[in-house]
Amino acid sequence: MPTVLVSGCFDLLHPGHVAFLRDAATYGDLHVRIGTDANVALLKGKAPMFTQDERLYMLRNLTCVHAAEVAGGTGVLDFEPDLATLQPDTFVVNHDGHTAAKETLCVSTGVEYVVLDRIPPEDYPARSSTAVKDQLGLPYRLCLAGGWLDQPWVSSLAPGPVVVAQIEPAPGLAERSGLATSTRQIATDLWHDKRPVGDPAHLARMLFALENPPGSTYISGSQDALGLMLPGANRLHYKGDYWPETIDSAAGPETAEWLSSVLHLAPLSERPDGYDPLAEQHLSSASARRLADAGEAAWQGIVQKNLSLLGHGLNETVEAWQELLPLTVPRTAAELRSRYAEHPGSVFSGAGGGYLIVASETDVPGSFQVTVTSDVL
Repeated sequence: MPTVLVSGCFDLLHPGHVAFLRDAATYGDLHVRIGTDANVALLKGKAPMFTQDERLYMLRNLTCVHAAEVAGGTGVLDFEPDLATLQPDTFVVNHDGHTAAKETLCVSTGVEYVVLDRIPPEDYPARSSTAVKDQLGLPYRLCLAGGWLDQPWVSSLAPGPVVVAQIEPAPGLAERSGLATSTRQIATDLWHDKRPVGDPAHLARMLFALENPPGSTYISGSQDALGLMLPGANRLHYKGDYWPETIDSAAGPETAEWLSSVLHLAPLSERPDGYDPLAEQHLSSASARRLADAGEAAWQGIVQKNLSLLGHGLNETVEAWQELLPLTVPRTAAELRSRYAEHPGSVFSGAGGGYLIVASETDVPGSFQVTVTSDVL
């Protein structure tokens, strides 16, 4: 019987792994080599979710696997010593795992090199370990409307809601982009990029306190911490204080699915270093009321699944920002938003840029979509 070798991390074993291993086993007796915990940490920048002993246990209990061991080397080619010892007839990778270095090594040793397509098993979604880990990691926060009302010097002029939505992490989300990434970094340091267990509002208070220790000259708004911790969409009603007076949640799967289908993120330039959104202020009760009304309109749009009302809330938020804090809106705001004027509404993800969040039931060129979380896991 021919001998086949595959290598990899095989952390968070999923149906895509099993389908790949079953396909590889059609070439002969399948031998698997997994990276050591230390090597995975070296290559990935963090330790695997499962130890090498746990990963071996799972692989050894798959009927398609003839034998599984820990790889004898280090680096990307950690299987090289095993290739020399086992002398397989075939080495198999999928497209994601293919590299020129692997192919060169196999060709130089007379081992057939086979690249398989990444095809999920029938009726199952395509998955990767990276994507699964992203979904297990800390979420991000979108501020959809009413932003800046979480600052007492705004909500004391007119109380009202900030509307936030928690979104699943996705590859490539930019830093300094208004997605509460600075607060998220503190949460990452605290909980090691894993979603903490506990009451979300209480966890948000902990995160808010850690980000704003005694003596802070500027208090970061609590909508960042709450938006990161509370699933789904939430209305945070502020009335002259740093913490909302009330919190209303729309975190059911139907709301999450609808919001996910209508929110589009169009990338803009990141905020420049040294940027101060508060250098120019024109505070007034009328403008603060406009901002509060925008937040309420967006919330009602979410609750009613009314895209026109949601879009109105997004648009009015930007208009209110321009009145209150002109520097929070990019100088090219009118030009940027005019590109998407055919859609119901848009708002900037944060002060100075990052993303333009567009509300639309149709395709938005140059954008991508994210997944709003729900309270049902």
